[in-house]
Amino acid sequence: MEYRAPIKQARGLGAAHHGTGHWWAQRLTAVALVPLVLWLVIGIASNAGGGYEAAAAWVGNPVNAVLLILFFGAMFYHASLGLQVILEDYVSNEALRLVLIVLEKFAALLLAVTAIFAVLMTAFGG
Repeated sequence: MEYRAPIKQARGLGAAHHGTGHWWAQRLTAVALVPLVLWLVIGIASNAGGGYEAAAAWVGNPVNAVLLILFFGAMFYHASLGLQVILEDYVSNEALRLVLIVLEKFAALLLAVTAIFAVLMTAFGG
């Protein structure tokens, strides 16, 4: 006969304590995206109808190029975190869930690198 309280058996089986960092990262990227999106909307509105040359000149400004790179990095990271939560919540097959999360992370990284490369090519006149 074992004299253990039920709490002893349950201890350690609760939350894995790895979601807190994920939660904070999602909140911090959301907060970072608020001013970046406002800046981007104002920048796009101010260049409306200006054509490619005006847009290239706007992206060529070092401050705008850096802010665009920060925007794309934060946006794709935030989207990746959100999609991971959706996949973890709604895909019950563990193997399929893992494959989808890896594909989603790879796609987010590929899109972020492509967007940042486009900004750098436009900013440096390539």
